[in-house]
Amino acid sequence: MDDLARHADDLASLPPSCGPVRLVAVDGHAGSGKSTFAARLAAALGGAPVLHLDDLATHEELFGWTGRLRDQVVLPLSRGECARYAPYDWTERRFGPARTLEPAPVVLVEGVGAGRREVRPWLAALCWMEWGREASWERGRRRDGAALTRFWDGWTRAEDRHFAEDPSRPHADVLVRQLPEGYAWLPGPGATAGANRSITDGSRSGPSR
Repeated sequence: MDDLARHADDLASLPPSCGPVRLVAVDGHAGSGKSTFAARLAAALGGAPVLHLDDLATHEELFGWTGRLRDQVVLPLSRGECARYAPYDWTERRFGPARTLEPAPVVLVEGVGAGRREVRPWLAALCWMEWGREASWERGRRRDGAALTRFWDGWTRAEDRHFAEDPSRPHADVLVRQLPEGYAWLPGPGATAGANRSITDGSRSGPSR
């Protein structure tokens, strides 16, 4: 069993945090590798559902998606029901047809601000991508190309404001550092010897309950 599979097993052993669901956030700067990591972690979890916060944000509300996340996703999952949300189309600038998100044992929420204060009470664990702000943004700009330079200029200002007012990293249970091969998992500032210890120490004994 490789390290990602081992950590996935530890996440799945945590107590449910949102009804029957273990809601796991993957946060970090734009361009830090959240989507790729979340996809690999979801596969290691046996195909866990992934909610991308880009589907809830809009051009006008880059960080104004909290109500949609709560009402369309978190509250239904907390009742053991399927969530239904309408993903935003960034090209058409409108919300598209609704999608369903199953109340699986583990559901990943991926995106900048996934660990914001309004969401943290529902989380079983908060993972922070440990990749510097400037390096992340440079990688994101290269990925998206010159056509989105203006968007990135506005985004970086909005992200700076968001994390200044509501930082996620100080509350992270895990710092995920991308390596040439795989990822390093380090205890985050929010990790304690209590609830989420098992996701960083590899213990099979399970978390305190």
